[in-house]
Formats: sequence, C-alpha cells, structure tokens
Amino acid sequence: MRSVATRLGLIVWMCAVLAGASWAQEENAGGSQLPSGAADDAGSLFELLELVRGGLVDESAANEARLEAFVESRDQQAELLAAAEDELAAKEDVSDTLETTFNENERTIGEAEAELAEGLGQMGEVFGVVRQVANDASGQMWDSVTSSQLGDRKELLDRLGRSKELPSTEDLELLWYELQREMTEQGQVVRYEADVLSTDGELERREVVRAGAFNVMSDDSYLVWEPDQAKLRELTRQPPSRYTDTIAPYTETVSGVAALALDPSRGALMNALTDTPNWRERVAAGGVVGMVIIILGILALIVGLFRYASVLVTGRKVTAQQRSDVVSDQNPLGRLLGVYEQNRDVDVETLELKLNEAVLRESSQLEKFLWIVKTISVVAPLLGLLGTVTGMIQTFQAITLFGAGDPKMMAGGISEALVTTMLGLITAIPLVLLYDTLANGTRRIIGILDEQSAGLIANRAESDGQAIGAGE
Repeated sequence: MRSVATRLGLIVWMCAVLAGASWAQEENAGGSQLPSGAADDAGSLFELLELVRGGLVDESAANEARLEAFVESRDQQAELLAAAEDELAAKEDVSDTLETTFNENERTIGEAEAELAEGLGQMGEVFGVVRQVANDASGQMWDSVTSSQLGDRKELLDRLGRSKELPSTEDLELLWYELQREMTEQGQVVRYEADVLSTDGELERREVVRAGAFNVMSDDSYLVWEPDQAKLRELTRQPPSRYTDTIAPYTETVSGVAALALDPSRGALMNALTDTPNWRERVAAGGVVGMVIIILGILALIVGLFRYASVLVTGRKVTAQQRSDVVSDQNPLGRLLGVYEQNRDVDVETLELKLNEAVLRESSQLEKFLWIVKTISVVAPLLGLLGTVTGMIQTFQAITLFGAGDPKMMAGGISEALVTTMLGLITAIPLVLLYDTLANGTRRIIGILDEQSAGLIANRAESDGQAIGAGE
C-alpha cells in the first residue's frame, strides 16, 4: 500500500510539472522568453515521465504473470492434495490389514503357548529347576578348589543355565554326573599335579594335595584357587606357624588320621590370617615411642638378669660360708669375717665401726644397678601413656583432614596409641617382679651380714667383759 501511494504522489507531482511546462510553452509562444535552464529542466521531466510510464507497464505485466502462476499452482496443489489423500487411504487400508493380521497372530501364539504348556506338563517345572540348578552349580563349582583338578565345567553348566529349550536326556545325565562328581570329590583327599603361580609370578608345575573342598597344599605352604585365572596361587604370606606346621605331617601321612588346619570358608579365613599383622608389624606400629620402650626394656632386662644371676650365686656362696669353718674372701660373708680377723686386737667400738663399714661396702655392691631396673619399670608405663597421647593426636589430625568416613585413615594413630600402652605394660610388669625378686634376695644377704656382724661384736664384747672380770 505504501508503494502504491508513493507512485500516486509521484504521478500527481509529474502532472503538476507537465502543467507548468505547458504553461511555459504557451507563454513562450505569446512572445515571452524562458530561461535556457528552464527548457533543459522541462526536457528532463519529460524523460522522467516516460520512464515512470514504462515502469508502470512492466510492473503490471509482472503482476499479471505472478497471478497466472498462482492460479496454475493452485490447480496443481489441488491435484497433489487429491493424490496425497488417495495414498493415505491406501496406507490406512494396509494398516487395518496388518492390525488384523497381528491380532490373529497374537491369538494364534497364545493358543500355541497354551497347547505347549499343556503338552509339557511337569516337564516345564523340570526345565525351570534345571536352569536354576545349573546356574547355582556353575558359580559354586568354578569357585571350588576341585576345579584345579577336574578342569573347566562352566561351559556345560552355563549352556544349560541360558538355554530356552527343554534340555535333552543327555544334558540331564551330564548335569547329574557333574553334581555327583563334585559331591564325591569334596569328601576325598587327592594328590595330583597342577599349575601353580609362585610369589615371583612364575607358573610352575607342582605336586599338590587337596583336602576335600577346603585346602590345597604344596611344599609345606597353603595355596588358593584363583577362578579368574583358573590357576592355583601361592599365598604371598603364609599363616602363622601353628597352622603351617600341620601341612608336612598331613601330606606325608599315607593312611590313618592326621591333624590339619582347615579353612571351611574356602579362602576367606586364610586371607584374613595372612592380612593379620605379625608381632614385628605390631611393634613397628608403636613408632618412635614404642622403639624407645623396647630398647629401655631390653636394657633393664639384661641388667636385671645379670644382677639376678649375681645375687643368686652370691647367696649360695654366703650360705656355704655359713656352713664352713674356712674363711674365703670370694663372698661377702667371708670378707666380713676377714675384716673381723684383721681387727681382733682393736676395741669393741672400733671393731663395730669396721664391721659396719664392711657391711655397707658389701651392700652397695649387692644393690649395684638395681636402680636401673626400678627406674625403667616406672618410666615404661609413662612412655606408654605418652605414646597413647601422640597416637590420639595423630588420629584427631586425620579426622580433621580427611573426616571420619574412612577408618583406615585413623588406624595408624589408634594403633600407635594402643601398641605403646601395651609395650609399656609388657615392659613394666616383668621388671617390677624382677626388681622385687632382686631386692628381696639382696635384703636377705644383707640381713645375714648384719646378723653375723652383730654376733661378732657381741662375742667380742662378751670376751672383753670376761677378760676384765678375770683381771679384777
């Protein structure tokens, strides 16, 4: 609409220009002169008018052509619509036919399945039981150590477990045979050769002994069955010796009864035993504090045993000296008697001082190094408490950094806390008993020396008193 209005305005303007040009020609014909520039402008306007007239004619022709094309296309669209409707009707007929066929097939399949179920009868239940038994037996037999001797039986069992058809009589017999063979082999002790993966990763052919479905042994060590690799594997670390010591007598027994450590869990208990830390690993968990406790405990134990032997020997020598009339300087009592013999001519007070000095000298020798045992027996529990505190600090630091979701992150600190406490008590308790034993033995010997010293002084005083009385 805007373009039409623009064209109409242009036409009106052109008419006004033409009218002005006609007036100018009439004035010119009447004898008046127009400027030369006005004549040129009039010529240009006439050319513009011709151009506008030509454009209108061309546009009208284009519009008529478009109108004819639209009418022709409208006729073609009607024909295309009619063709599409015919094709749709044909497709709907085919769809109805297919739907009818599908319904008839569904009904036929249902009738066939009903006839099949009626024909199978109890055989359908047998088919389900066979599939279930085959699937269960496949996993159990393959995980059993008997597979190291009997070989692969999964192909038959997996085929029966996945089968969608009724098993044949031959398959049922094979399944029955495998089940019966598995039960029979689980109750036997068999010696045979098998491939074994060593701890070095090398495959070796060894003679192994299988005890039912529980353990497999070779070269005084336990083996485990690896279903993924279909190989026997030697444990990276054997269980404690109280279990492995039963292997050799059992494997060497030809007849009769022999003891053997069995794993009824088929490997779970064995793996748990191998994962259990030994005493070296437990001690190492105590850290620096634990090592200090151990070193001090060993030092105190060595000193204590040395002093115990010395006190024991000295006590026997003192007892022997009491029963003997011969004075020997190889024991405290003999040396005390020697001091008495050396000071027979001195007065009683001087003799008493000499004997007391000898007793003190022997007492210091008997009690030598006992303070080490006593001190360490007191310090060891304190060090254990120190390790407990440091271990709990590590635990709380782990909780702060990693949270409490993973117990393994806290295991190190807790182990140090408990192990150091255990080491402190283990060190302190024997040392306390040892110190009391040493102190008691030392006091007994010192008591004998005091008793003998007092007796010698009394005898000397008595003899001096009698001498004085006789002189008077």
